[in-house]
Amino acid sequence: MERWKKLLRKATGRPGGADEVARAFPVRLSPHVLELVKAGSEAIRKQFFPDPAELASSQDLLSDPLGEENLSPVPNIVHKYPDRCLFLVSSECAAYCRFCTRKRKFGCGKGIDPSDLEPGFGYIAKHPAIRDVLVSGGDPFLLDDDRLESILERLRKIKHVEIIRIGTRVPFSLPERVTAKLARMLRKYHPIYVNVHLNHPDELDAKTVKALERLADAGIPLGSQTVLLKGVNDSVETMRNLMKKLLAARVRPYYIFQCDLVFGTDHFRTPLAKGLEIMKGLRCWISGLGVPAFAIDLPGGGGKVQLVPDSLVSRDKNTLVFDNYLGHPYPYPDVGG
Repeated sequence: MERWKKLLRKATGRPGGADEVARAFPVRLSPHVLELVKAGSEAIRKQFFPDPAELASSQDLLSDPLGEENLSPVPNIVHKYPDRCLFLVSSECAAYCRFCTRKRKFGCGKGIDPSDLEPGFGYIAKHPAIRDVLVSGGDPFLLDDDRLESILERLRKIKHVEIIRIGTRVPFSLPERVTAKLARMLRKYHPIYVNVHLNHPDELDAKTVKALERLADAGIPLGSQTVLLKGVNDSVETMRNLMKKLLAARVRPYYIFQCDLVFGTDHFRTPLAKGLEIMKGLRCWISGLGVPAFAIDLPGGGGKVQLVPDSLVSRDKNTLVFDNYLGHPYPYPDVGG
């Protein structure tokens, strides 16, 4: 591990810089992440290697930007929306993203034991309005097959739970974990969906595509969640390439998220105008199947709002003029003024 510490210190640009950051926000790097960084991926390095900028933060940034702690009626449950809830079943990830919404939990030393999940199962069972459970963490795929299956089996026994979703970064960060055995186990609990966190075309190498293929072949619908990050994917060209590669890997682009207001992530933030520019560069330039929603998860638990580029140029009585994807104006007759 000492050689990786040297690599980390070099990445921070000053002696001891990595150690200083790691004391505040621990570092975890998987072999696959390191392999791609050593191969020259600057986009992946920026996402996982510590940066001294993490130790400075504007007053707008928070340790719990989405207000999850206040939306947690029992341990490991976050209940924000009426018909669905978040169930945190793991406290570990294969690699730590430096912009993680739950960065406050890095290295906190509080693992999640099976007994810790009992209040969550009880809460879900007592609330029949919950028809959709998002299993997350940490990363659920870091649990062994038997433990993950026991969670899915318990959820499936709750009659009003119709949909189970799993949020994971493992097909990229630890692709060897996605085994044929895991895929066979998951398919027993349909309807089950997997949302994969992928941010850059470099992440879709042969190993990750193979992992995604195993899940897709098991009949599991795959969606992607991407975080808009300065210096990583904040260009139309990069996002177009990412969405094309996702579709080729049988992953439906689902969301591009504005980076959450997490303490120590000023250097990752982009203006909202950048996200709208990217969305304008995606719509009609690639298949609609490959165009995700651009969303902000509002601070304090306000939920998601979606932003779209404004195509309306002008309006005169019942005639509206829109710009198409090439910037050409087209009149459209409305009804009723």
